[in-house]
Amino acid sequence: MANDKLGRPSKEKDAMLRGLVSDLLWQGRVETTLARAKNVQRQAEKLLTLAINSYEDIVKASKQVKDDKGVKVNTTVTNDGPKKLQARRALMAYLLDRQEQRKPKESVEAFKARTAGINHPLLEKIFNVYAPKYAGRAKEVGQGGGYTRVIKLGQRRGDAAEMAVVELI
Repeated sequence: MANDKLGRPSKEKDAMLRGLVSDLLWQGRVETTLARAKNVQRQAEKLLTLAINSYEDIVKASKQVKDDKGVKVNTTVTNDGPKKLQARRALMAYLLDRQEQRKPKESVEAFKARTAGINHPLLEKIFNVYAPKYAGRAKEVGQGGGYTRVIKLGQRRGDAAEMAVVELI
């Protein structure tokens, strides 16, 4: 599987896998062929491990900021530490940016209030939802990895390609 080209040139294969991994992390489940599913699983596990190992690296700093009246006020700011910043940049370099969608019957004002201050929703989901969930699971079970599973679906009508679903556990 190390030399698995998936019937495409390298650039096309890499772009396809980036899209599938981004969709998997955004939606939690992707249906594709078995060969693609195994490649997506391998890449998603690596990215999730990177996020899990660095999600707790936070640096708190105090700043002096002027308020509306011009008075200096001390505030505490939380920033990413060096390890989390490196992981965030690596994830941003690989994953495609997925934007938050408006829910059915959600007003524009409610959507803007819900998504205010979020520049990269997929990265926020990875660091705020998946990383704590899988880190807690690793502490309970005592093992890392195994964040995804591949379920075979059978053959596709038309070309008889083996189909599979990749999903986050």
